[in-house]
Amino acid sequence: MALKGNLRDFSITQLLNLINLACKTGTLVIEGVGDIARISFREGKLCFAQVGQEDDSLPMILRKTKAISNNQYKVLMERAGQLSDKELGLLLINAGYLSQQEILDSLQTYFSDIVRQLFTWVEGFFHFEPDILLPDSKIPVRIELENLIIEGSRQLKEWEQLQEEIPSLDMALKFTDRPGTDIRNVNLSVDEWKVVSYVNPKNTMRQISHATHMNDLEIRRLVYGLLQAGLVEIVRPGGAPIIQTSRMFPTQDREEQKSMLNRLIRRIRSI
Repeated sequence: MALKGNLRDFSITQLLNLINLACKTGTLVIEGVGDIARISFREGKLCFAQVGQEDDSLPMILRKTKAISNNQYKVLMERAGQLSDKELGLLLINAGYLSQQEILDSLQTYFSDIVRQLFTWVEGFFHFEPDILLPDSKIPVRIELENLIIEGSRQLKEWEQLQEEIPSLDMALKFTDRPGTDIRNVNLSVDEWKVVSYVNPKNTMRQISHATHMNDLEIRRLVYGLLQAGLVEIVRPGGAPIIQTSRMFPTQDREEQKSMLNRLIRRIRSI
């Protein structure tokens, strides 16, 4: 039976768990909103990951994981020519620039980070190609999936909670009107300062996430912290305030909500 379906019915963590337990070999193709991810496995172990057309060359991966500096990256790109990742990796090892383990560690970090990004993908379609593996030019790794699955389960729960608090990233932020409060005296992290620097009713949270190179989970997490601290509030783009409406249900328990709806339906039918 072919492994394919909708992310609404099967989460990324469930897919990874199935691949892990079944020791599957092949490539999982995930068509998300505006992007496509390709995750390759060998006997249930993660060995390669790619999202969209992002540059996944070995020099770029080494730079992103801080295994080499920006200047070293430029030199590598100039001298690498048409070398494959395998050939370039062997050249770096033989020249004594990096060890084999350092290269593998960078690849494992990069591929694992890509999979972590996918945990927030809840819309799209997937299918598994058992006959397709990573390109021959790429360096394969072997990453156990158990820790990623556990991490993904926690992240999915956090994602659901943050979505309830911040349903749409197409809303904007403004600083709260708190006389005497000087945000410069507040102890914020580097990423929080990045977000704060873009706080303006004209900037949506989605635009801020793009400007700061943060994914949906990261921007929601930081904005939630700023909201809880009372430093910002959510407004409509352009500065119009959000009209707060009362909740439809007095309870947030889904079973209680369902019971209330059923009673209401029976009451309406009896009229």
